[in-house]
Amino acid sequence: MKKLFLLNAMLFSIAFGFSQPLISYGKYTVNQAEFLRAYNKNKTTVADKEKSIRDYVELYTNFKLKVKAAQDLKLDTAEQLKSDLDNFRHQIEENYMSDEKTFKLLMDEAFNRSQSDIHIIRYTINSDPNAEPADSMQKFLATQSVYEALKAKSTAADILASNPDAKFVDMGYVTAFSLPYVYENIVYGLKPGEFSKPYRSRKAWHIFQVVDKRKSAGKWKIAQILFTSPQNADDATKINAKKLADSVYELLKNGADFGTMARIYSDDKLTYLSGGEMPEFSTGKFDISFESEVVKLKTDNEFSAPFNTSFGIHIIKRLSFTSTPSSKEDESFQFDLKQKLMQDDRIQLAKDKFANEILIKIGFKQSSMISPKDLLRYVDTVMNNTEDLDITTKTPISNKVIINYTKGNIKGEDWLNYARDFKSNPEMYKEETNAEIWEKYKIATSLDYYRKNLEFFNSEFANQLEEFREGNLLFEVMEKQVWSKASADSIGLRNYYEANKKQYTWAASADVQIFNAASAEVANAALEKLRNGSDWQKLVDEKQGELQSDSGRFELTQINGNTDAIPGSFSAIAKNADGTATFIKYHKQYPNGEQRNFEDAKGMVINDYQNVVEKNWIETLRKKYPVKINEALLLQIIKTNK
Repeated sequence: MKKLFLLNAMLFSIAFGFSQPLISYGKYTVNQAEFLRAYNKNKTTVADKEKSIRDYVELYTNFKLKVKAAQDLKLDTAEQLKSDLDNFRHQIEENYMSDEKTFKLLMDEAFNRSQSDIHIIRYTINSDPNAEPADSMQKFLATQSVYEALKAKSTAADILASNPDAKFVDMGYVTAFSLPYVYENIVYGLKPGEFSKPYRSRKAWHIFQVVDKRKSAGKWKIAQILFTSPQNADDATKINAKKLADSVYELLKNGADFGTMARIYSDDKLTYLSGGEMPEFSTGKFDISFESEVVKLKTDNEFSAPFNTSFGIHIIKRLSFTSTPSSKEDESFQFDLKQKLMQDDRIQLAKDKFANEILIKIGFKQSSMISPKDLLRYVDTVMNNTEDLDITTKTPISNKVIINYTKGNIKGEDWLNYARDFKSNPEMYKEETNAEIWEKYKIATSLDYYRKNLEFFNSEFANQLEEFREGNLLFEVMEKQVWSKASADSIGLRNYYEANKKQYTWAASADVQIFNAASAEVANAALEKLRNGSDWQKLVDEKQGELQSDSGRFELTQINGNTDAIPGSFSAIAKNADGTATFIKYHKQYPNGEQRNFEDAKGMVINDYQNVVEKNWIETLRKKYPVKINEALLLQIIKTNK
């Protein structure tokens, strides 16, 4: 009994500690839990933990004062900020609408499957869902015949010859998210050479066979030149397309620029303007005949000989290749998988499990005032009177409560509208009974209720929403009280510059002209012409966006400049991470320490003057809302976090 008393006392002490005010400003407070949540989210590795925590107390106090000032100005009532908060809510709420354990299992499954590619073929026999029983049975027996033939190791040609209803498709290599989840589960459960049992989809029977399994091939970025030559084109069209493709191929082998050739000759209307560049893709995106040619290219900038697909004749060039990460620690890859998972039908597994769990949390209770029989039979009444648009309001249960929640309820009219809309939508309605539709409705309406009240059920969501709201308020009040005010104070800026002008000097600098080119090839060609005396303005105009120029005085450290450069000389060409290239023409060099005039220093002056305006504003706020720190609690936090 004493142990139980001590345990309860300890728990109460901990809870009380976290609810104690650590910071008070006027009549407003910040408790230990809120402070630590913010501190732990933003802390960095430091040697002096006590100084770090005390500095953050100061920083967080100023933050809360600014947010309070924004509220005093009623900035939180601005329509734009309310709209921003609402949009943010919609963006993040989906992250809180599924079962975490199931979601993690699906993520792990997707990662494991992404490590390999599977080459599959599929036998399909169409089956009309509305067909007569005899016809449906005939399709089933035909499918069984294909299955037995595969067991007997018959060839595809023999199977198709003896089963005229069957269709054979070589689907090439697939990977995670290439197929609907139900198909993916089937093929990833097979080994090379194995085939599945017949699977019935809504409109067909399917049998999948795994031909091969390989390590994930990764992602490619390529450019292509397409010469349209459809399979049904006449012979003259096909011959002309082949001659043109062969001619362009010879030009490429002799050094012609691939992008230029694509802009001139490619029939791909989506890519020719960008030099034939296609969006990055992975296994399963394109037909196997196309993908196999991509795989053959082993190095960047290597291009293929012309080859045929059903779209025509292609010449492709490999621009880059990215292997599939093999570690779950790769955050970028995990983010990519998460985005795919959130948009895939498999996420419904996590949502369904979650939905059943939240019924208790939200206080779901079906009303005993309406019998289950009446709930279902009035759906038939509505469906038998679809010409009456107000029929749902006329039934005896329309205005009666059918579901109760902790904070709210649902009435019969809402259920009847849902059932009518569901049964009237051929994309949704699959001949479910009214009872089955009711079960769907219970889940759907409960999820909707939970979503609308998320902040009351999930503290993490509430905190994230509050952080965004306060962050938005901080930006708006800083813009109003500091940034705009300081920038517009021309007299204050000038006076600040005059009082502090010695700190605004130039480091070693130069008057330069900076040229930015779309590629190293464009930069090389432009540099050669400029050295030969070409007019830079005409050169920029000719390149139509591929070459741009800017000039001014820059500190050499800003532009990686050369302190020994001779006026009139050019720097070497620097390749940038995004594929562009830059070079510089030097006009005049200046030594370190020259005084900046007000205009040259204005950006730095504004920045420094804003700090002065902000400091004065904070002092005013602290007078309006006197700040007190709970030193005893702060020492406890410091001791605990050392």
